[in-house]
Order: sequence, then C-alpha cells, then structure tokens
Amino acid sequence: MNLLLSDRALSVRLPENGEDRYIDLSELKPANCTGCFGCWVKTPGRCVIRDDAVRVYPLIAQSRRVLYVSRLYCGSYDIPMKTMLERAIPVQQAFIRIHGGETHHVQRDVVEKEAVIIAYGDICEDEKELFRRLVGRNAHNMSFRKWNVRFVTEEEVDGAVCGEVQKWESC
Repeated sequence: MNLLLSDRALSVRLPENGEDRYIDLSELKPANCTGCFGCWVKTPGRCVIRDDAVRVYPLIAQSRRVLYVSRLYCGSYDIPMKTMLERAIPVQQAFIRIHGGETHHVQRDVVEKEAVIIAYGDICEDEKELFRRLVGRNAHNMSFRKWNVRFVTEEEVDGAVCGEVQKWESC
C-alpha cells in the first residue's frame, strides 16, 4: 500500500489500483495525544482515544511508501501532521531495542517503508537543516529504510505531489 498524508487538500489523482490511499488531515479532527500510554498498557496497539486518528495510524504502519505533505513550522511539521504522527505511537511497543547503536522502540507489525516528505512554505535554510535532521532522527522509529525531503513553495505543492505519485505507478 502507498499512503499520501497531507495537511491540506490536494488536487491529485491516485492510481486506480485499490492499494493507494489519500488522507487529507484538514478534513479530520484527531485529538492531541495525552501521553497516557494507554496504547501500550490498557489497549496494546490501539489508542484509547476513539476519534479520526484510529483509522489513520494503521495505514501509516502498513504502507510500503508514504508521502507526507506538511507546511513547515519552526523547523518541524505543522500542527495537523505533527498531531497525527504523535497519535501513531500505538504502532510502537513500550519495549526498547538497540538499533544502529541507539535505543529505539520495538515496532508493532510495521512495514519498512520508503518515505518522501514534501515540506512547503516560506522556509529559511536554518529551518530546512533542522527539518532534515528531524526526519533523519524520526526515520528509525517510523521504519523508513529510505527517505527524501523536498522543500517547495506553496504554489509548487500540487505539482511536486503529482510527480511523486507518478513514481508509484512505475514501481
């Protein structure tokens, strides 16, 4: 499965193969993670908050390719994407492992994936560098075996997304 997760509406047409999903986070209302760790202790693998996020994080876990589209805010994902990614913690277990000489959570049935992150907005070089480092650090816990960060202006988002989705068809 391929997943396109965006913090804004996009004018993109996905291949009609039944395996690709597009989720517009601006249409959803995921609550903030409360840090209760219920997804690890009370209901392992499932968030205790029953809202829109519970139908999204399993798709993130099972996707072979992910394409995240987010406005860049202070060198990080903007609020809609950050909220959704924080709510995806149920795909990890409370247990820790050594991975690449560092400690990381054990994944719960998560497919290794290729990721492209399209960050848009009026972005300075310092923010770009900070975001690249953030994605690189997150890659271990998000099971990215390969990733690429692209920076575009707001006007270039749809074209950049279409270009990435076209690559899905050739794979």
